[in-house]
Order: sequence, then C-alpha cells, then structure tokens
Amino acid sequence: MQSPPPMLILFDHATPRGIARSLTGHTVITAYEQGWDRLTNGLLLSAAERAHVDLLITTDRGIRYQQNLSGRKMALVVLTGATKWSRVRLNLDRILTAINAATPGSYTEIEIPYE
Repeated sequence: MQSPPPMLILFDHATPRGIARSLTGHTVITAYEQGWDRLTNGLLLSAAERAHVDLLITTDRGIRYQQNLSGRKMALVVLTGATKWSRVRLNLDRILTAINAATPGSYTEIEIPYE
C-alpha cells in the first residue's frame, strides 16, 4: 500500500497532541505555535490556507455551520464527543484513516465515544 503524500496539518487549540505522534511523514503545527489561537474560525481558516495548510484537525463541531466551507482548499477532520487522550487513542485508527483519505475541501466528522 502506498503512503499518502506528506501534508501540513494544523491542530486547533483543543486537538489532543498525542495524535501527532502517529502522523509520521506529515508536518504538524498548532494554532498556538502560529499565533492563531485567538482567531475566530473564519480568520483561522483563511490564515491556514495562506500558509498552505492541507488539513485542519479540530474539535469545534460548529465550524461546519458557522463557516462556508465550499471552495476551501484544505480538508477538515472534526473530532466530536470525548477529547480526552485516553478515549481518543482508542480511536486512533479511525482518525488516521480519515486523515489519510482527506482531499482538498473534504469534511469528515469522527465521533469519539465517551465510554
């Protein structure tokens, strides 16, 4: 199986950092590191696209309804439900599958069960 091409992946402020350890071959940056942690969703998406981010991982399930995502160049993966690392890591395979299947402009929600 061929590896997906390397991507520049942006973690929003609440995205569990442990996911980054499984993203070998990709570059992970955080909104905080970029100075984007205080930006509203629309400004965050625009800043990320100007920086050529390929994929945003966020826990903000409202982003789909608050922003017009049509025409966006980057993909979005939204983690809903539990965000505690102990729960998220049990769903890491599903998250990685969604990341590797992401294409420009795609939107994927992954429900992380609380138990």
